[in-house]
Parts: sequence; structure tokens; C-alpha cells
Amino acid sequence: MSNDATHFPKITEKALDELRQRIGVPITDTVEPWNYEATRDAIRHYAHGIGDDNPLWCDPEYAAKARFGTIAALPSFLFTTSRIVSGYVGGLSGTHAMWAGANWQWHKPVLRNDTIRTEAKLKDLIEHQTRFAGRSFQQIYNVKFYNQHGDNVAEADSWCFRTDRDVAREQGTKYKEVKAREPRKYTDDDLSKIFELYAKEEVRGANTRYWKDVQVGEKLPRMVKGPMTVTGFICYAQGWGGLYIRANKLAWAQHHKHPGLGIKNRFGIPDCPERVHWEEEFALKVGTPGAYDYGPERTSWLTHHLTNWQGDAGFLRSHQSQIRRHNPEGDAIWIDGEVTRKFEEGGKKLVEVKQKAVQQDGETSATGVGIVELP
Repeated sequence: MSNDATHFPKITEKALDELRQRIGVPITDTVEPWNYEATRDAIRHYAHGIGDDNPLWCDPEYAAKARFGTIAALPSFLFTTSRIVSGYVGGLSGTHAMWAGANWQWHKPVLRNDTIRTEAKLKDLIEHQTRFAGRSFQQIYNVKFYNQHGDNVAEADSWCFRTDRDVAREQGTKYKEVKAREPRKYTDDDLSKIFELYAKEEVRGANTRYWKDVQVGEKLPRMVKGPMTVTGFICYAQGWGGLYIRANKLAWAQHHKHPGLGIKNRFGIPDCPERVHWEEEFALKVGTPGAYDYGPERTSWLTHHLTNWQGDAGFLRSHQSQIRRHNPEGDAIWIDGEVTRKFEEGGKKLVEVKQKAVQQDGETSATGVGIVELP
């Protein structure tokens, strides 16, 4: 056993049975979203939270002359309109949840001042054996998104893995080698190579990319994200809203209603489990290699890679992502993509792009498959 006196609730068969009874039942009582409306500021704050300065989302004068005649929301903005798609899970009180992927489909653009409502349900609960925490459970939710006209603008399945924190910390083997390494120290030369990619990052914009000009095997420009800092994680939370970040009376009310969320910090004060993203001490207690980035953030980086490439006239139709490891503070990742298919379906001209994000030690951080519609 660990010498650390902190121990957490276990996953029990009773709790699992109670959770399975919720499968397929519409969720009507949940915490309100960070954003109901796709305002100019809400869209810009989310875009800037992932390091995306595309003028189609951020510049009203530019957007007025573009395809939609107004600012559009980047595809991943919808994470801000549903806590559930972002990882607000029910059941298994006190058991850690780690967001691990999503399958998105977008049907219509979300434009400035659109109002979004959602319908959600628990879709499935699947048992896995993992290197990170042994017995774990993939908790899958389905969420549909509607605008103020009743149009279904998007749909997503997203999932978290529910893990036993004590097992992950004391017995998990996934990060044994990572934890044994010396902390990454970047030289000026290391940073210059990363910053060079930032300087060369291309937003395709009004330079239309046509379907006929795209070739199977074509490589997308490499994108970099990082090196990771707690400042960057907080920047994302500012645009996304987080799941459990509350202050003062509202924090008390949340912990009073859901006691499993209020895990005491080193001062003996109940605080939210989300602090794994900025508090290294707590992150280590749940078995991760340090304070780490958000899963929806990383999926948003993958879709950012695609929207840069597709240009204003393109439309991201679907995206499947899998988060493969944690990106702790100090990591950097490089995102590459390749066109793997061109096809036509329902009168639409479509391109499939497969993506892979790799961190500085060559380990896979995330994978993605996007379907882009081009003119």
C-alpha cells in the first residue's frame, strides 16, 4: 500500500448495477452548460483557448465577407454547450473520470447568436482491463444539439473511463517509465523549432481548397501544440468552462449536493477533482504523471488542424478522436494528417483525413479521423 493516507471510494457492483439502469433514459436533471448562446465573445474565447486565431471565428469584419456573412462557431465550440459531452458523468460517486474520446457529426453550422439546447442519455457502460488502472469502465453518452429553430446541428457520442484512483496510483504500470524520467527541460534550440512551426502555421481561409485538387496520400501541414503549461490548461478552461470549477457559495452547494466531488486538499478544504489539471500533487494521487491537459481540448486541437486546412468554404462533417495518454505539464505534441480517401455521398464531395498526434518522446498522444466536405 502507499504511504499516502489519502484513499478513495472503490467501484462496487452495486454502483455499477445502479448506473446500468440509467442506460437509454433521457437525462433531464443536469448542471447547466457554460454557454447557451454562441455569442461573438463566447466563440472567440473558446477559439483562443485552443490557440486558434482563425478570422472566420474571431473577426466580424472578415466574417461578414465570408461564406456565412457572419462569425461562425468553430466545430468544437459545442463542447461549451453541454457539460455531458465534455465529461460530466453520473453514478459511481467519488470514482475518477478521465475523458477519452468522441465521435462527432455536424449537420449545420452554428452561427453568431445561435442558441443551443441539447438532449442527452447514457448510451453504454463497457468494462475494460487497462494498464493505467486495471479494471476500468468506459461510460458512453450520446448528446444531440439543436439551434433555436429546432434544427439538429450536431450529434456526438463521447466517453470517459471510470478508474479506481488507488489502483491507478499504486498498481498502474502505464506511466512507470514516464514517472522515472527527469523532467523535460527545453533548450532555446528546442523551443525555436517549435516556435518555427507556430510562425509557419497556415489558416487556409478565403483561399478555397477544391475537392478536385486534393489527392489521396496528400499530407497536411504539421501542427504543434505546447509545450504544455498550467497557464495553457487554464486558458482552455476559461473558454470551455470546465466541469466542476465553482467558487465560494457555489462550490459549497456543489459539494453539498454531490459529496464525492469535494476531495480535501492539503489544507483540509474540499476541492473539485478537476484540479488534476493544475495541481500536480493531486494529479499524482490519481495515478497520472503530473498535471495534464483536458481531453476535449486535445480533440479540439485535432479539429483545429482540419479547419485550418479546409478553408472557409470547407465544412467538417464528422470527426472521431481517441485520447491515448495524458499530456502532463512540459509535454509538447505534433499533429500530422494524411488524406486517405476521396469519395462522394449524398451529392457531397468528401475527403477523409487520418491524424496522429505524437509527443516529444515519440509516444502517441491522440488519433483522429475527420471527414471534410469541400467545394
